[in-house]
Amino acid sequence: MDTTTTEQSEKKETKLTAAQISRIERNRVKAQNLRKGKLVSNPYSLNKTDLDVPGSSVFKVQSTRFVDSGGGFLIEAPLTASQAGPSDKQATSKLYEEPPVTFPITYTECLECADKFSGSYLLDNFDHAVCDKCRDPEEKHALITKTEAKAEYLLKDCDFDRREPVLKFISKKNARYTKWGEMKLYLLLQVQKRALEVWGSEEEVIKQQEERDEKRVVTKVKRYNKQMKQLRMDVRSSLYTKKLKPMHQHEFGPEVYNEEEDTYSHSCVS
Repeated sequence: MDTTTTEQSEKKETKLTAAQISRIERNRVKAQNLRKGKLVSNPYSLNKTDLDVPGSSVFKVQSTRFVDSGGGFLIEAPLTASQAGPSDKQATSKLYEEPPVTFPITYTECLECADKFSGSYLLDNFDHAVCDKCRDPEEKHALITKTEAKAEYLLKDCDFDRREPVLKFISKKNARYTKWGEMKLYLLLQVQKRALEVWGSEEEVIKQQEERDEKRVVTKVKRYNKQMKQLRMDVRSSLYTKKLKPMHQHEFGPEVYNEEEDTYSHSCVS
């Protein structure tokens, strides 16, 4: 069976005409051309050997080759050591001639423990030279809001923002009133120092606080008395007698006769 089939296939192959053979050859050549066209149009299918083909769309800029994709953009194809010329090697060698730039690290001495450190929370945010190990956020290095500082140490906005050096602060969201703006938190030590600069001494600060407290108490008492008086007028208006000034008592002089009008009149002498 195998010999008969091979003989039949050989007979079929020999039966092809010259026209059929030429058509097959044309189709084969056409398929090869299409295949070559697809390889050229797709830049990502190029291998390293294709970049060296003369006449290809390759552009060299310094030490980098760019392949024209035919779609409006270039594809970077870096040169290998064997492909790079003397000018390219010289350009690449210049990139490594200069040493890398290094920034010096400055160390600060801690005011509490005298140890040197490069950075900390208080130094970065408030320019206060205290390391993180010595930081006491509850008492010594506590934070205070601007509203509390103005009320307790009798400071104004210009004392925070305009007086040199300007006090540094950090912004934090208000946990109680989320719709309000952010709070400004200052370092308590710096606020106390600024209060001494404004008022001169701690005794003067205490004196000003006492005077303000007395004025506040007097104002509250006056407001309370005014409100109570208004309340009595509203509730017991019938029993409330308003103090009036005494009326003027006339003291008339002697009567005077007017002959033209034939009238008598007298006027108050007081």
